[in-house]
Amino acid sequence: MSDFVDPVRQPDTYQRMLLALLGDADPAAVQATTPSALRALVAEAEGNLRGRPEPKEWSVYECVAHIADAELVVGGRYRWILAHDQPELLGYDQDLWVDRLHRGDEDTADLLATFEALRAANLDLWRRTPIAERARFGIHSERGPESYELTFRLLAGHDLFHLEQAGKALATVRGHG
Repeated sequence: MSDFVDPVRQPDTYQRMLLALLGDADPAAVQATTPSALRALVAEAEGNLRGRPEPKEWSVYECVAHIADAELVVGGRYRWILAHDQPELLGYDQDLWVDRLHRGDEDTADLLATFEALRAANLDLWRRTPIAERARFGIHSERGPESYELTFRLLAGHDLFHLEQAGKALATVRGHG
């Protein structure tokens, strides 16, 4: 992708990009719409779910898998931040997770169901957390201090980025990109 920003080598640029995508939108509202947006995209993709636009670019399926992985990882980060004082937040190699954990043999409906359950739990945690507690932070191994609120906002921008990426992948494999 020509607009690729490496989250490890360009952490500040990556954060700014995700926050710019979110803009002034309510991150909880954005995150609440992601499950239905993913389901619609998967339904639209039909036989093109696993087609990659380029050998090194993700398919719709891989974008969905990555969004689900991110929900799992970030949900853990939320809980570490809220329960511990300035915990270390480990980064992860998203490409390794997609390549090694999602080899195309899992049912997309199961993947979506898992994502939806995790997202519902994480949105509930957000709603239940007092506003003052949202300033608690952890130390991200690649990006430094990140508060619960910043992490939550970044995930909303992350959703928007990868939904757009998946849409572009679908258009390309269908011959419209």
